[in-house]
Amino acid sequence: MKEHMIGLVSDYFDTISVAAINIIHGTLQLGDTIHIKGVETDFETTVESMQINRSPVLIANAGDSIGLKVSHAVRKNDIVYKILNN
Repeated sequence: MKEHMIGLVSDYFDTISVAAINIIHGTLQLGDTIHIKGVETDFETTVESMQINRSPVLIANAGDSIGLKVSHAVRKNDIVYKILNN
């Protein structure tokens, strides 16, 4: 499985299970599979919904800060990798 780093977790809102992620490299879109890894974090998930400034978006680019619903708790500075299909 090939993956590349696209961003970092900047915050986590546990009451709504949403990670705030700063996209640093590349793009992220609905349907992509990501891998979030940190000292205590290590899981994969499919991007099913994401928001920028509380508005739904289909794609996020480098420089965007997004909110992403996640299935597990994440921590500040966890690394977000996009899993490549090739």
